[in-house]
Amino acid sequence: MSLSSVHDIFQAMVSFVGHKLATIFLSPAAFSLASLLSALAVATLFVAVARERRRKQIKLKVLLRAIFPKRLLRSASTKADVGFFLFNSFLATALFGWAILSYHLVSTTAAEALAGAFGARQPTALSEMQCAGILTVALFLAYELGYWLDHYLSHKLPILWEFHKVHHSAEVLSPLTNFRVHPVDTLVFYNILALVMGGTGGLVNYWLGRPTPYFTIANSNVLTLAFFFLIGHLQHSHFWIAFTGIWGRLFLSPAHHQIHHSTNPIHFDKNLGSCLGIWDWLFGTLYVPGKTREKLSFGVEPKSPVAHTLRGGLIAPLCAAFARIRPLLRPRSAAAAIPARSAATAD
Repeated sequence: MSLSSVHDIFQAMVSFVGHKLATIFLSPAAFSLASLLSALAVATLFVAVARERRRKQIKLKVLLRAIFPKRLLRSASTKADVGFFLFNSFLATALFGWAILSYHLVSTTAAEALAGAFGARQPTALSEMQCAGILTVALFLAYELGYWLDHYLSHKLPILWEFHKVHHSAEVLSPLTNFRVHPVDTLVFYNILALVMGGTGGLVNYWLGRPTPYFTIANSNVLTLAFFFLIGHLQHSHFWIAFTGIWGRLFLSPAHHQIHHSTNPIHFDKNLGSCLGIWDWLFGTLYVPGKTREKLSFGVEPKSPVAHTLRGGLIAPLCAAFARIRPLLRPRSAAAAIPARSAATAD
């Protein structure tokens, strides 16, 4: 390899890292310093109001202790979250981005397929702003549906659960737990989103009779972005902010998602959506929290001694998934010869 080639590779790496750092620290993206500071402001306001209602003094030291408890900062689970944040922010996309479908590819393909099957439609008389508004709402609902579908499959299909279990192995919750995901889990998630959102975008564009942009900030749907700036990061936190009644059926609060992470079997496979509760409500997976905090513990039972290590977070799920696939790859005669008890034990 020539010196100029090495220099070009180094320049590309520096550019990539610089772009990632700019996205995290300078842009108003869903996962950025700006959205984290917004979540911090909401959390601070929540703690201050709660203390005011109990007629307790609001001191900076008390606020900091409530927002950043020592058990969270010292936890091995939190340290693993930091590692996942670095890996998924700087390496995962570069290594596996090629395997993710494009929304625009799926949307264009869907619109062209509809036009080929039913004929082209005349462009709508609606204004560009109205069209953009319709597509923005439609894609927001599609994102929520795709999120719910991926989450449901990740909990119900044993092979996918081996990868999604990495996220649930967190024993304390913080905004960085958002990044505690296995690359395979991420690939499945983004491809399902591309299919659901791309199909929805193609259908709406075909119905409108023309390609239509939607409202974005930092390449994110403005409705999804608003959710993350308000409460999205607090869903992985220790703050019991609960939406109850009809609001708890329409929107998923931080308490909803803490229940989702609970080790209590009555909470398993509940609250699978992102910010809307309507799909959980429709499909029977909604659990509305009460105003009073429930006593919860987090993690996956039984606890794994390597859950917060490189081996437990990245390598073990691959081995466990292969162990589930391996019996399917054997000749039928060999599989039939396996005693039933051994097969059950392998599961």
